[in-house]
Amino acid sequence: MRASRVRNCLVGCWLFMISSCRLPAASIPIPSSPLSYMLPLPSFPSSSSHFTPASPLHMDGYHPDDSFSDVDSDIFSMRSAPSSATSYDVSMRSGSPAPSMYSVTSSIRATSYRQEYGRGLNNYSEVYQLPADDEELDRLDKQHGMFKKIMGAYPPSMAEVMADDTSGEIKSVLDLGCGSGNWIMEVARDFPHCQAVAVDLVPMQSMQRYASKLQPCRSEVDDINIGLQHFYGDFNVVHARLISSGIRDFPSLIDHISQCLRPGGLMELLEFDFRVYDGDCRPFSLRTGIMESPWFPRWMSFLNMAVRQRGGSPDAASMLYNWTLQHPAFEDVVYEEYFIPTAPFMSHQDPNFHFNRAISLTFREDILAFLRSGRPLLLGSGLPESLVDELQDRAHFELIEARTASFIRVERVYARKRP
Repeated sequence: MRASRVRNCLVGCWLFMISSCRLPAASIPIPSSPLSYMLPLPSFPSSSSHFTPASPLHMDGYHPDDSFSDVDSDIFSMRSAPSSATSYDVSMRSGSPAPSMYSVTSSIRATSYRQEYGRGLNNYSEVYQLPADDEELDRLDKQHGMFKKIMGAYPPSMAEVMADDTSGEIKSVLDLGCGSGNWIMEVARDFPHCQAVAVDLVPMQSMQRYASKLQPCRSEVDDINIGLQHFYGDFNVVHARLISSGIRDFPSLIDHISQCLRPGGLMELLEFDFRVYDGDCRPFSLRTGIMESPWFPRWMSFLNMAVRQRGGSPDAASMLYNWTLQHPAFEDVVYEEYFIPTAPFMSHQDPNFHFNRAISLTFREDILAFLRSGRPLLLGSGLPESLVDELQDRAHFELIEARTASFIRVERVYARKRP
């Protein structure tokens, strides 16, 4: 009992310590009828309407929860961020005339990475504190395959945008925060006439293995918070997936992306909101200052606050549609959401049991690895190691037990730049 009181006191002190990092909330509703998709969710008594990714639903009167950051009316007028230097730093490149490869020497590795709390972290950003080591890249590889099964490889207009039908123009694709590089390498394979550029905080090592099989594909080390001016007007497609924890100002990033795109170009963004949802697809209600189940939602709530403390944008997912819709450069804005089961808790009677179970098993492995990936961020935020261990162990057991129906909401927005 005494240990529990001490632990809750520590939690309360930590929450008070970081409370000044929380951004003021504002209610900015999504328009009444965005496209919305879900996995074919399992049937249980209190569940909401379930539908497949192939069946769009117009949700009249739907509004996401209102814990968003304030957004100024002139957020898209920012043009003054300094140009990046690291992208064109020749010391980060090999001497090869081919722009598609990094020579990841020991000196480059030492410059790019640091060891912290047992994991390899990037050396360039104090905001993004998830690992960039082999274990994390393996997690992202498997996650990429899962996303392809759920929502397909590309937005519907990708083939049109990337068609090799414009005389004198080489189609170009930019992947911001490329991670393991699977997406951009598949683009280079599927559209061999294009130029593909991958940007991340560390060199994309996996590109070396496949460079001889790919058309021009370049990996650049850069902190995209600094700015993308050196890419303005260069690309037909810009893609970014799950980078919000490392982005200080997401509306400004969207503005930079709009200027990187050529007229008619395609932007695709995919994020999640660092929350866990219950069987009714509503965020779990958690009592603050008390350590109790459900444990995975509680672990995620601590990670949400740690991302916010670092200066990241954990609420960005819920704002992507509004930010893009409000931006004058974009048209044909499409919003999709997917509630992905965190564990195989579904009933055998569910008509989509086999698909749901396969996805949930893959996603549970992803989340279990993510529990380990989140340790440097949580420990770096000031949480005691004993508390982080307990949160991780209890969340792990809860997911393995698979008795709690819970989902992660993934939100995707894609749009075309006006001609």
